[in-house]
Amino acid sequence: MAELKRTLLGMAEAGEQLLRQALEAIRAYNDAVAHNRPPAETERLRLEADHLYQTVIDYQLHKAGALGESLH
Repeated sequence: MAELKRTLLGMAEAGEQLLRQALEAIRAYNDAVAHNRPPAETERLRLEADHLYQTVIDYQLHKAGALGESLH
């Protein structure tokens, strides 16, 4: 159990910056929607948020070994 905690903690720490970027992008998108920003800006922010969110998920799956070999 302690090994699992260390592994999960390591994943969280290693991906912390990426997770923060994704959360900031989601907040920026939600703010743009709430303030009726221009459609082009809102769409750009949505795409950025979606991309970063998916990157976080892929990173976590990769670190957990669920994605198999390297994606390169």
